[in-house]
Amino acid sequence: MEVRLAEYAGFCFGVKRAIDTVYEQIGKGKTIYTYGPIVHNEEVIRELEQKGVRVIEGEKALFSVPGGGTVIIRAHGVPRGIQECMEKSGLECIDATCPFVKRIHRIVEKAGREGRHVVIAGNPGHPEVEGIRGWCEGPVTVIGTEEEALNFVPEEGCGVCLVSQTTFNYNKFQSIVEIFSKRGYNDNVVNTICNATAERQQSAQTLAAEADVMIVIGGKHSSNSRKLYEICQGECAQTYFIQTLDDLHLELPKSVRLVGITAGASTPNNLIEEVQNYVRINF
Repeated sequence: MEVRLAEYAGFCFGVKRAIDTVYEQIGKGKTIYTYGPIVHNEEVIRELEQKGVRVIEGEKALFSVPGGGTVIIRAHGVPRGIQECMEKSGLECIDATCPFVKRIHRIVEKAGREGRHVVIAGNPGHPEVEGIRGWCEGPVTVIGTEEEALNFVPEEGCGVCLVSQTTFNYNKFQSIVEIFSKRGYNDNVVNTICNATAERQQSAQTLAAEADVMIVIGGKHSSNSRKLYEICQGECAQTYFIQTLDDLHLELPKSVRLVGITAGASTPNNLIEEVQNYVRINF
């Protein structure tokens, strides 16, 4: 039986940068707080907690941080109001927002000043999407499905600016773009799905189409990991979604020839290797 890892899997640039930022500050002996979980992976957060890093959220929490504390903005970014609140708090604040997310903030901020209705293709309630919303100055709508795209009507007299959550499903985004194009809402469409997301989704889909069994490793709150699971499940009926090796309960018939493994952008390499080695040794 072959065990194969997807060509692109695990930490992306933005996540690695954010985690490296936290460890760099820990190394300086500072008391560290992250505004929201630095990434959506429970194992990573647990490891950081053991090193004294605490997670805070909300304006009140910011002003409760003792003097001398350092607050790090998570990879998903924050709304402009929260960033301004951090600056007023007098705390040392370090921005670890993924640069690709920062780019979206600039796009929607400019679009709002131009009087456009901003549409975000993404998951309502996701911290990245909430952060993007917080940089919009005018009307803003979050769309997550084709049905919502069909029902969307922009504010009267407004042009439309369509962007995407960096980890949104590429095929879903293209469907929304086509719907908007047919309705004449395509004057300002920016595909802001990051390359790392597109690469992971494509390589996972390719592997799942060949595999008898697929294993997707990621945090339960990780949007990009969930999307990998949906994509793999569409190609391979026997797809498992796990956070750690403890979640993996496999019973593989002898007919299984290929087990594929992929992992979300916030999944550490040691966890991926642990799962790979376990499957290779035990089956």
